[in-house]
Amino acid sequence: MPLSSECLNIRIVTIDDIRQIESIPIEQRGLPTNTYALLRASAARFGNRPALRFLASARKGEQSHALSYSDLLAKVTQAANAFHQLGVGTSNVVSSMLPNLPQTHYTIWGAEAAGIYNPINPMLEVEHVAAILNEAKTRVLVTLGPASDPLLWQKALQLQASVPSLAYVLTVNLPGVTDPGEHLNDKVLDFDALLAGQAAGALVSERAIDGTDIASYFHTGGTTGTPKLAPHTHFNEVVSSWQIACAADFKSSSKGLCGLPLFHVNAVFATGLSLWLVGGEAILATAAGYRTPAVIENFWHVVEAYRVTYFSAVPTIISALLEVPVEGYDLSSLEVAFCGAAPLATELIRKFEARTGLVLVEGYGQTEGTAASTLNPRYGDRRVGCVGLPLPYCHIRIVEVDAEGRAVRECATNETGVIAISGANVFQGYKQAAQNVGQWVDDGWFNTGDLGRLDEDGYLWLTGRSKDLIIRGGHNIDPQMIEEAYYTCDKVAQAAAIGQPDRRVGELPVVAIQLKAGTQATEEEMLAFGAAHIHERAAVPKAVIFVDTMPMTAVGKIFKPALRNDLIHTLVSGELNAALGADSAFSVTVDIDKQYGQRVTVRAALALHADIKQCLGDYPFALHIEGEANARRTTT
Repeated sequence: MPLSSECLNIRIVTIDDIRQIESIPIEQRGLPTNTYALLRASAARFGNRPALRFLASARKGEQSHALSYSDLLAKVTQAANAFHQLGVGTSNVVSSMLPNLPQTHYTIWGAEAAGIYNPINPMLEVEHVAAILNEAKTRVLVTLGPASDPLLWQKALQLQASVPSLAYVLTVNLPGVTDPGEHLNDKVLDFDALLAGQAAGALVSERAIDGTDIASYFHTGGTTGTPKLAPHTHFNEVVSSWQIACAADFKSSSKGLCGLPLFHVNAVFATGLSLWLVGGEAILATAAGYRTPAVIENFWHVVEAYRVTYFSAVPTIISALLEVPVEGYDLSSLEVAFCGAAPLATELIRKFEARTGLVLVEGYGQTEGTAASTLNPRYGDRRVGCVGLPLPYCHIRIVEVDAEGRAVRECATNETGVIAISGANVFQGYKQAAQNVGQWVDDGWFNTGDLGRLDEDGYLWLTGRSKDLIIRGGHNIDPQMIEEAYYTCDKVAQAAAIGQPDRRVGELPVVAIQLKAGTQATEEEMLAFGAAHIHERAAVPKAVIFVDTMPMTAVGKIFKPALRNDLIHTLVSGELNAALGADSAFSVTVDIDKQYGQRVTVRAALALHADIKQCLGDYPFALHIEGEANARRTTT
């Protein structure tokens, strides 16, 4: 059945438009059954149109490298055939530890055509990467060669020794890097050279890919602890790409700028496969994406030069772009910007739109939903501070759950509860059975772990991450309320509200602030600002932490666990110094434990254990006391 583009001609204005789209079952939409079939169909339809463009530097005057739809399909087919040659079958895994390169896309879709794809954040510690690869039972790893990234290559060598299933490592070179190839052998191969020797017209394996086959294992759940792998089926990924294209109104003229990392679902689908479904062009803005300073510095030049129609970002990127002048650039091609990954302060939206004249649309999604779940309507009522309407065929409930995580009742309109999602884009559960305990509020309904409410018009409003709520004496404080207030301050570049453990009320609100370059402020000044602008007295911060740079995840979200760890480390060390005396030897470590959450470990002489327990025992964190300490302090 040919692809039906009917709904792509429907401009979503209200929830009624989504219901109209959903009147036709998703199975009757004529979607490709798998990602390889999608690329083949698009190559047949769009042939020599540009599909993928790579900017090596994002500097003015550079020569970009473009591939047509036919070229892209040929490269993906060659990659699939190369992996097949290396013994990758339907249940075998190809992992990649790569920046944003054309070869990354060849790897993603070639791996899915041959077996299962597994992306790795190159910045993870080698022990964590090894845990992911061992859980996935990776057979082939694609990464940068030693001439392009010596440190990453050393990591790959360690992985060869610690991942028994790893049979081959394929190396990729950054543009302009000459690699003598001294590292190559029968188990370490040059990726591009290997592809060059493969057939480009069809899959040598003659594999018939079913929509229910696992396409990928995406890692989720943070950067420490036991790896959590979310399997996506081929149909999950095709449906998610179609939902995004439909809700965002992508067309064959669409050109999406990709600056987020390709080991994350947003970049892979929102600025990748969803564009290729409709004949658009994906533009990779350097290997390091938004982490390349020139990408931000020359952002508006890139938009003008390549006639970019949209880009996807996270709040930290939107904030950075506010500092880049737009004057003198022709931005007439730019239609919309999408922002997700973390709640966006309403003041930031207002400032950005006023400065650029651009429409900024918030969305919401998670790896377990393949990529996206909601989006504010481009052509309807964009409610600032809201993450929008459900995507077509993605269903959302707001529920109250019991201690086991099961739904006990539906929340009323505008009542905050746990957000649960269901639909053809939602995965069937984590690879590890133990990770699925308590994750389903009802059969087929995944507990996102986020808190929100649905208003009378079907819009979803996030009210916080359940684990990020600050609970003060039984009063739930939304950290976004605090952050929103501080983003109205002209001196504040970034703000993150966290809870400081307190004996009496459980937690007290504290705000971490990164000031704008060239500005200064005192804690007293910032506390007074909060008191004047936060109307809920219980939410006014009791302390301010100034940071030079906010800790960030690889996709640009503020990493609140690191802030909480530092805050608790300072609190505990101060309490112990006061209680035990400045000459007492102890060390403090704060980390995240899967079973206990935030955990404080104190090492000290046995004679001090009782005093330590008395000092810290009534704080609302897990306390572990052990052994002798040789050092005064350890880092968190």
